[in-house]
Amino acid sequence: MLNGKLDFRSDTITEPTEEMREAMKRAKVGDDGREGDPTVRELEEYSAQLLGKEAGLFVVSGTMGNLVSILAHTRPGQEAILERDAHIFWTEVGGISAVGGLVVNRVAGTDGVMAAPDVEAAIRPTRMHFPETGLIILENTHNMAGGTVWSVGQMAAVKAVADRHRIPVHLDGARIFNAAAALGVPAKEIAAQTDSATFCLSKGLSAPVGSVIVGARQFIEVARKKRQMLGGTLRQGGVIAAAGLVALRTMVDRLADDHALARSLGERLSVVPGLEVNLRTVQTNIVRTKVSGLGVPAAKVAELLAKENVYVLAQQADTLRWLTHRHVTADDVAQAAAITTKVAAGLRR
Repeated sequence: MLNGKLDFRSDTITEPTEEMREAMKRAKVGDDGREGDPTVRELEEYSAQLLGKEAGLFVVSGTMGNLVSILAHTRPGQEAILERDAHIFWTEVGGISAVGGLVVNRVAGTDGVMAAPDVEAAIRPTRMHFPETGLIILENTHNMAGGTVWSVGQMAAVKAVADRHRIPVHLDGARIFNAAAALGVPAKEIAAQTDSATFCLSKGLSAPVGSVIVGARQFIEVARKKRQMLGGTLRQGGVIAAAGLVALRTMVDRLADDHALARSLGERLSVVPGLEVNLRTVQTNIVRTKVSGLGVPAAKVAELLAKENVYVLAQQADTLRWLTHRHVTADDVAQAAAITTKVAAGLRR
């Protein structure tokens, strides 16, 4: 429970820990656009090491991280291949096209995972009338599919296709540490199947602000200039980077707890008449609940739940999305499921 609410709308609502607040207060700072901010540089170097890459770049959000990475990898007029329901396509305001000037080629996946042969089939032949395929984008975990996870092998198969065609691979790894926890592997094994990756500090890791891009040193230098173009260079950014360092050092190992609570929530909601939960996709900290059987839109169900102090996102017309995070307890899950059962019963009358 957070601020008296049973709030399952997102893991972005997590608040910084006291250790993070203390680190922010004590942070050594400098001008990151000039001589550099020591705490920002420490975060960038630590992130790169953690994910097995040469260098890192601190940005204010995952959306900025993805856009900066896209700009650094491609040129306008090229095409990017991504999964049909990728976050970059649905909820990043079309920046890939509006700012990046790219054509988007959406490939249907299974639970958010594109098969390597399908990715290869989507790569454009070299012909005068076609845009050139400039980038392949993966998402792990996959938000719209319900927090589903690509295995390292599935990613490696796509990377092999990309390497054969000399096309870079970028990972939208906003919740890469959730993926690593679900797979039981270090996050660097996931990142190794890509040329660049972004991850968020401000979701399940509970930092207040920020994401990091990691990749080869030369790529990061290009990305740094793209960040400047977008107005993303910070001054005394160490004040918030300090919280990110604490997040990476103290909050990664507890993510499995969120996954267990999501599983419990999914199982409880799956037996509520009128609701439908695909438990196969409840692999990390996201639960998607179809409400078609209740005869009203998801937004109406969310409204009724909010009146009972349960807050959840109406992600699509017929689907609610629930996220577990460090402010959610087992008691919260039980209480939210009981309230949802009551609300659903009222709608079925």
